[in-house]
Amino acid sequence: MRRIVLDTETTGLDPKQGHRIIELAAIELDGRKVSLRRFHRYLNPEREIEAGAVAVHGLTYERLQNEAKFADIAPSFLEFIEGAELIIHNAPFDIGFLNGELGLMGLPPLKNAVVDTLKVAREMHPGKKNSLDALCGRYEIDNAHRSLHGALLDTELLAEVYFAMTRGQESLLGNDAPTTRKPAVLSTDASRPKLRVLLPSEEELAAHTQQLADIDKASKGACLWKKLDSAP
Repeated sequence: MRRIVLDTETTGLDPKQGHRIIELAAIELDGRKVSLRRFHRYLNPEREIEAGAVAVHGLTYERLQNEAKFADIAPSFLEFIEGAELIIHNAPFDIGFLNGELGLMGLPPLKNAVVDTLKVAREMHPGKKNSLDALCGRYEIDNAHRSLHGALLDTELLAEVYFAMTRGQESLLGNDAPTTRKPAVLSTDASRPKLRVLLPSEEELAAHTQQLADIDKASKGACLWKKLDSAP
């Protein structure tokens, strides 16, 4: 199955309140690598952008008012992601905005399979921070150039996080069989020196026999004294 890492930037937090997508990025994976196939567009949201959102991504309405509208790029975007599994960090947010945009056009919601890397990260690292920045730090992925959020940059970072999270398996959904390890095999090393067996000399054997006789004699004497002490 084709896999595509996807991210959006928006005018605010809730499409139900009229907020729109202002940047859309998707990059296709080629096995365990990022391919050159990608889709990236800035969009005219046809409305003002909240100050809090501008602080996150740095995009203003003045910057975007001459860009294409979502309806203009929707056909090529849908063609790009058709049949692909989408890998998204905090997927409900991005899917909610994409379906909101499609709804404004009278189109049905997306039917793609989705992997939410935030959900999986919370299961893998319970009780820890699992933001994209936190995961980059945990998996030693360089994100020093991420001073602001950006859909294209974030998809590239998320792809590296996804690869790190799925070492030893092909999918976070668990559909593919994990890599199996070969059983350990004990090998015989012919070069290892053999154990030496040391035999006692005749003198050592005689001394050992005499020691056993002395112990036996002392033991019998102790038993005799015990009987005498216990006699009436």
